[in-house]
Amino acid sequence: MTGQDTPLDSDRTTAAPTAQAVRIDTGTPHPARMYDWYLGGKDNYPVDEEMGRQMLALDPRVPVMAKVNRAFMHRATRWLVGRGVRQFLDVGTGIPTEPNLHQVAQQVAPDARVVYCDNDPVVLAHAAALLRSTPEGATEYLQADVRDPATVLDGARKILDLTRPVALCLVALLHFVSDEDGAHDLVRRLLAELPSGSYLMMTHATADFTPEESAAATEKLKAAGVTLALRSREEFARFFDGLKLVEPGVEVVHRWHPELGEPVPGQDDGVIPGYGAVARKP
Repeated sequence: MTGQDTPLDSDRTTAAPTAQAVRIDTGTPHPARMYDWYLGGKDNYPVDEEMGRQMLALDPRVPVMAKVNRAFMHRATRWLVGRGVRQFLDVGTGIPTEPNLHQVAQQVAPDARVVYCDNDPVVLAHAAALLRSTPEGATEYLQADVRDPATVLDGARKILDLTRPVALCLVALLHFVSDEDGAHDLVRRLLAELPSGSYLMMTHATADFTPEESAAATEKLKAAGVTLALRSREEFARFFDGLKLVEPGVEVVHRWHPELGEPVPGQDDGVIPGYGAVARKP
């Protein structure tokens, strides 16, 4: 892909989307803002911190889980770039936290092209931070929902060449999409439009190791209007049906290709309640 023409090659970084007339609900906790709080960010509100502290009381490892998810994304992105992947579609981007995916990818491959996608107006308000591409590469931000894969793919086509391999990144996203909303089918529909040689990068929270605490967390979030669909290892593995898993396959997040010199504050030898995996489309 390096050195060959791709869509929007003459317009490598498009203008940041506008946040004009966006209404942000500061009275209801939001997963993206809670995640920001767990990571030590400042783009959250008291209602997000309050719910975050309730989650922390149920399981003190929640902030560590947020950090290991970010570390997994960094490792997996570097792994994919090392295998020649130069296009990334990151759905469920979340509030920008540096280094972002495009910064990790473009540090190794300046010509990497990244499309971010999220339905959260808070992310839209910070989208300019996601569009600081290298001159050789490109980034774009789409305001769209994973539950509308056609819109996601239509927007991605404006900057990615979907006839060439793409890494579909769904990091800490699908546990907010229920089976009733067709989580597995949504992933299949997104992958169906990507060519052979594409990859699925994914992490997902689970109740496998902390069933009682997880059940209590699910109920608290449900009462606050937030869906939490914690899935077992087997249910998570189903997202990769028809794909070739990269070794070591489905693994707890911090044990997927651990790298020396990349400790996560607060992480010990215990099991972090989440799975991660990367797989290739044949």
